[in-house]
This record gives sequence, structure tokens and C-alpha cells, in this order.
Amino acid sequence: MSTVTEYLLDDSQVAEFVVKGYHLLEPDLPVGLNETIAHKLEGLQSNPGDAITDAVPELWQVLEHPAVGGTLTSLLGPDYEVQGHRHWHCKQPASGFMQWHQDSTNNRDTRLNRFLGLYYPTDVTPDMGPTIIVPGTQYRNAPTDRMATYTNIRGQVPVVVKAGTIAFTHYDLWHGTAANRSARKRHMIKFLFRRTKDNETPTWNHDPAVLDKATDWNHRDGAGDPRNILTFGNPIGVSQSDHYKERGIRRQVWDYLIGQGTLQAIDA
Repeated sequence: MSTVTEYLLDDSQVAEFVVKGYHLLEPDLPVGLNETIAHKLEGLQSNPGDAITDAVPELWQVLEHPAVGGTLTSLLGPDYEVQGHRHWHCKQPASGFMQWHQDSTNNRDTRLNRFLGLYYPTDVTPDMGPTIIVPGTQYRNAPTDRMATYTNIRGQVPVVVKAGTIAFTHYDLWHGTAANRSARKRHMIKFLFRRTKDNETPTWNHDPAVLDKATDWNHRDGAGDPRNILTFGNPIGVSQSDHYKERGIRRQVWDYLIGQGTLQAIDA
């Protein structure tokens, strides 16, 4: 039987999450589980809100999969908490877009202490109103009323995925949804996870010498090692000035995760 340890993230994956603010996971769920969950969702007459796991208890098989546990342990520590809030989002056919927003209260800091898990029980195609995320925006504060005026953003990523995919996203990551132009409902279950203890040591597959690699000025954001990911990653092509500031934030987040940082807020 597979264990959580077998599914821990590596240094590059953690660095990518620090930079981009999301990680896509396709766990090898039991045959028929996604279909069972989707069928039960189709049969619901109303939205049970936080009680969605009571209405569809098979969702716990998703949350308890060792690959899910490996990702959560890597980013939140082994004592992470599945919080009580969860929600079924059903994007109806012919429904419009949802404006950009952040789920948090716009408090930027260097802690990685909670994030979302967005589970999709069916395939999501571009015309089904996919969730749209903007990588790297978890460190960029914007009031919701200001974001309401934004349309397409350079570097935005539609979460077009296979059935069973879970998108783990930083709680502050900018996101919204596209319009559903298809004749099908688009289902997504949102879960919320929380750290309960600060890291004293890394909780993923970590190499202590991982940042010793030389800075690769030739490949820059094409490099795949953590040092260069943290240094050069620029998923939405921000200005040199903003990129310089974000590099400092990323290193503070990394130091916090490896147990060397202190909890400190980032001035807005």
C-alpha cells in the first residue's frame, strides 16, 4: 500500500509553489470514484455548503489519498488540518464569468500557512467555465473592487484538467472563473487546509545543499533547480522593480518553510 512518504514533493516542486502559488495533482484514485461523486453531485437538489462531505461522503476518499497527504505534508507539515469549511461550486451552462478576487482578507505575509484544494470530479474543457488562476499573484495585494475592473491578465492559466485533478492554490492567489459556454455543468469542490505548527525542518524531500547551485544567467526562468526557480521565476512577466521585490519575499517564504524564518508580515 502506498504511503504519504512516497508522495512528498521535492525541492523544485516546493520552489515552484512558492513562486507560482499553485500545484496540480492527479492522484490515482480508485476506478469509478470520480464518476460516483459526479453522479451524486448531479442528484443534489440544493447546495449543502460545509456539509457537502456528508451529502457525498466519497469525497473523503479523495482527501485521504496518500498523494494528497504527501502534497499537504510537504507544504503545511505533517500536522496539517482539513478545515470545516468546504463548498460545492456548480458552474451552470450559459452562466457568466466570476470576477477576479482573493479569498483572504488581503494580508500578505511570509508564512505559508493555509491554502485551497480545488477538486474536479469530471474533465474540465475550455468551454465549461474553468477556474482561472494568475500565477505569482499571491504576493500582490489588490482590493476586490479594484480587481472587478480587470479583464484578461497576461499569464493567466485556465484550470483545464482531467477528472480527479486537485489544484492546490495559495490562499491569496488571484482567481476567478470563465463563462460556461457548454451544455454541461462544471463541478468543483473547494476544500481549505491549514498549518497547525511552524516548521522546524523541511517536511518534503529536501536536499540541504539545494541552494548551492550557481545562478544560471543563461537559462534564467528556464532552469529547473530551486535556486534559479526562486531567483528568475516570473510567471506573469512583472516589471524588473516588482520582480526584485518578489524575489526577496520568496526567499523569506523559503526560509520559513525550512525552519529558519520568523513570522513577519509584508508591508502592503
